[in-house]
Amino acid sequence: LMNILIGLYQPTEGKIFLNGQEVRIDSPSQAVKLGIGMVHQHFMLVEAMTVFDNIILGDKHAKGVFIDRAARRKDIEALSEKYGLDVQLDKLITEISVGEQQRTEILKALYHGAELLILDEPTSGLDPVSRDDLLDLLRSLCEQDGVSILFSTHITVSYTHLRAHETLSDL
Repeated sequence: LMNILIGLYQPTEGKIFLNGQEVRIDSPSQAVKLGIGMVHQHFMLVEAMTVFDNIILGDKHAKGVFIDRAARRKDIEALSEKYGLDVQLDKLITEISVGEQQRTEILKALYHGAELLILDEPTSGLDPVSRDDLLDLLRSLCEQDGVSILFSTHITVSYTHLRAHETLSDL
């Protein structure tokens, strides 16, 4: 289902509706244009590039081959600060932790305009503290900006954490 929604596979039957409109998603680039972003279980980052270059890869603000790097950096730093996605923009992907790589992928999806964020096993490889931080971030994305999130996980504590968090916040 995730691969169909991101345009990697084509459905053999059924329909996809986004914001009440039927859509056909033929490619990942079309999914991005429709506001769908995905963070794969095995990250899709170019290891030989910096965090910043990975985020702007395929930038919609580019004019031909030219990108206003200073303006893009400001945009990314603002998003990073807004959501508490602490990343080191000038580090190579090989120089950052798994948690930082995941934050990079999420930041990249948000930078490219994701309104529907699909996460495949987002808690895989994270320690319990990082997992709780991620779940807090996902909750914040839903509440603050109305981002819809679809995620697949085998860790049942994720749902329990979200439910308990909702209950505690209501007190």
